[in-house]
Amino acid sequence: MITIDDFAKVHIKIGTVLEATKVPDADKLIQLIFDFGLLPEPQPTVEGEVPVQQEEITRLPELVEKYPGRDVRQIMSAIAPFFPDPQVLVGKQIAVVVNLEPRKFRGYVSQGMIMATDDEQGIVLLTPERKVTPGAKIH
Repeated sequence: MITIDDFAKVHIKIGTVLEATKVPDADKLIQLIFDFGLLPEPQPTVEGEVPVQQEEITRLPELVEKYPGRDVRQIMSAIAPFFPDPQVLVGKQIAVVVNLEPRKFRGYVSQGMIMATDDEQGIVLLTPERKVTPGAKIH
Protein backbone atom coordinates (compact mmCIF):
# COMPACT_ATOMS: atom_id res chain seq x y z
CA MET A 1 0.00 0.00 0.00
CA ILE A 2 1.07 3.58 -0.60
CA THR A 3 0.02 6.64 1.33
CA ILE A 4 -1.93 9.58 -0.06
CA ASP A 5 1.33 11.55 0.21
CA ASP A 6 3.03 8.98 -2.05
CA PHE A 7 0.18 9.21 -4.56
CA ALA A 8 0.35 13.02 -4.49
CA LYS A 9 3.90 12.76 -5.90
CA VAL A 10 2.54 11.39 -9.19
CA HIS A 11 1.71 14.20 -11.64
CA ILE A 12 -0.76 13.21 -14.35
CA LYS A 13 -1.73 15.67 -17.07
CA ILE A 14 -3.69 15.57 -20.30
CA GLY A 15 -1.47 15.92 -23.34
CA THR A 16 -2.43 16.34 -26.99
CA VAL A 17 -0.53 14.18 -29.47
CA LEU A 18 1.16 16.40 -32.08
CA GLU A 19 3.20 13.70 -33.82
CA ALA A 20 3.24 9.89 -33.79
CA THR A 21 5.88 7.86 -35.59
CA LYS A 22 6.75 4.16 -35.61
CA VAL A 23 10.37 3.70 -34.53
CA PRO A 24 12.38 2.02 -37.31
CA ASP A 25 13.65 -1.48 -36.45
CA ALA A 26 11.45 -1.68 -33.34
CA ASP A 27 8.40 -3.95 -33.46
CA LYS A 28 6.45 -2.27 -30.66
CA LEU A 29 7.78 1.26 -30.21
CA ILE A 30 6.03 4.48 -31.21
CA GLN A 31 7.54 7.93 -30.70
CA LEU A 32 4.85 10.34 -29.50
CA ILE A 33 5.29 14.10 -29.31
CA PHE A 34 2.86 15.61 -26.80
CA ASP A 35 1.78 19.20 -26.19
CA PHE A 36 1.08 20.06 -22.54
CA GLY A 37 0.25 23.72 -23.14
CA LEU A 38 2.15 26.96 -22.71
CA LEU A 39 5.32 26.92 -20.67
CA PRO A 40 4.73 28.61 -17.30
CA GLU A 41 6.21 32.08 -16.87
CA PRO A 42 8.79 32.26 -14.08
CA GLN A 43 7.12 33.90 -11.10
CA PRO A 44 9.07 36.40 -9.01
CA THR A 45 9.09 35.58 -5.32
CA VAL A 46 8.65 37.94 -2.43
CA GLU A 47 11.42 37.79 0.17
CA GLY A 48 10.66 35.05 2.67
CA GLU A 49 8.04 33.43 0.40
CA VAL A 50 8.46 29.78 -0.52
CA PRO A 51 8.62 29.47 -4.35
CA VAL A 52 6.11 27.22 -6.08
CA GLN A 53 7.75 23.93 -7.07
CA GLN A 54 7.96 23.59 -10.86
CA GLU A 55 8.39 20.25 -12.63
CA GLU A 56 11.99 19.79 -13.62
CA ILE A 57 12.37 18.53 -17.17
CA THR A 58 15.14 18.89 -19.69
CA ARG A 59 13.62 20.22 -22.88
CA LEU A 60 14.73 18.44 -26.05
CA PRO A 61 16.38 21.14 -28.23
CA GLU A 62 14.68 20.00 -31.44
CA LEU A 63 11.25 20.32 -29.79
CA VAL A 64 12.07 23.70 -28.22
CA GLU A 65 12.96 24.98 -31.67
CA LYS A 66 9.97 23.41 -33.43
CA TYR A 67 7.37 24.36 -30.77
CA PRO A 68 8.65 27.56 -29.05
CA GLY A 69 6.92 28.54 -25.82
CA ARG A 70 5.11 25.21 -25.51
CA ASP A 71 5.60 22.42 -22.98
CA VAL A 72 6.26 19.73 -25.59
CA ARG A 73 7.66 16.34 -24.62
CA GLN A 74 8.68 13.12 -26.33
CA ILE A 75 7.21 9.93 -24.94
CA MET A 76 8.08 6.48 -26.17
CA SER A 77 5.44 3.77 -25.90
CA ALA A 78 5.27 0.08 -26.84
CA ILE A 79 1.83 0.37 -28.44
CA ALA A 80 2.67 -0.15 -32.14
CA PRO A 81 0.99 -3.58 -32.31
CA PHE A 82 -2.31 -1.89 -31.41
CA PHE A 83 -1.87 1.11 -33.72
CA PRO A 84 -0.48 -0.10 -37.08
CA ASP A 85 -0.99 3.45 -38.41
CA PRO A 86 0.37 5.75 -35.67
CA GLN A 87 -1.16 8.77 -37.44
CA VAL A 88 -4.55 7.84 -35.92
CA LEU A 89 -3.10 9.04 -32.59
CA VAL A 90 -2.41 12.59 -33.80
CA GLY A 91 -4.86 15.00 -32.17
CA LYS A 92 -5.87 12.56 -29.42
CA GLN A 93 -5.74 13.72 -25.84
CA ILE A 94 -4.29 11.15 -23.45
CA ALA A 95 -3.54 11.07 -19.71
CA VAL A 96 0.23 11.01 -19.13
CA VAL A 97 2.42 10.66 -16.04
CA VAL A 98 4.73 13.64 -16.58
CA ASN A 99 7.12 13.53 -13.64
CA LEU A 100 8.86 10.20 -14.18
CA GLU A 101 12.62 10.22 -14.49
CA PRO A 102 13.49 10.29 -18.23
CA ARG A 103 14.48 6.94 -19.70
CA LYS A 104 16.01 5.89 -23.02
CA PHE A 105 14.40 3.41 -25.40
CA ARG A 106 16.37 2.48 -28.54
CA GLY A 107 18.33 5.73 -28.20
CA TYR A 108 15.21 7.92 -27.79
CA VAL A 109 14.57 9.77 -24.52
CA SER A 110 11.12 9.20 -23.04
CA GLN A 111 9.82 12.00 -20.83
CA GLY A 112 6.73 10.37 -19.35
CA MET A 113 4.36 7.43 -19.60
CA ILE A 114 0.96 7.27 -21.24
CA MET A 115 -1.94 5.89 -19.20
CA ALA A 116 -3.81 2.94 -20.71
CA THR A 117 -5.60 -0.24 -19.78
CA ASP A 118 -6.18 -3.45 -21.68
CA ASP A 119 -8.65 -6.26 -22.09
CA GLU A 120 -9.20 -9.15 -24.50
CA GLN A 121 -9.77 -6.66 -27.34
CA GLY A 122 -6.49 -4.78 -26.88
CA ILE A 123 -5.47 -1.57 -25.19
CA VAL A 124 -7.60 1.46 -24.38
CA LEU A 125 -5.94 4.83 -23.92
CA LEU A 126 -7.18 6.87 -20.96
CA THR A 127 -8.68 10.00 -22.48
CA PRO A 128 -10.92 12.81 -21.23
CA GLU A 129 -14.59 12.53 -22.16
CA ARG A 130 -14.37 15.90 -23.93
CA LYS A 131 -11.59 18.13 -25.27
CA VAL A 132 -9.70 19.94 -22.50
CA THR A 133 -6.83 22.42 -22.39
CA PRO A 134 -3.50 20.65 -22.98
CA GLY A 135 -1.71 20.33 -19.65
CA ALA A 136 -4.91 20.00 -17.61
CA LYS A 137 -4.03 18.23 -14.36
CA ILE A 138 -5.70 15.04 -13.23
CA HIS A 139 -6.96 15.47 -9.66
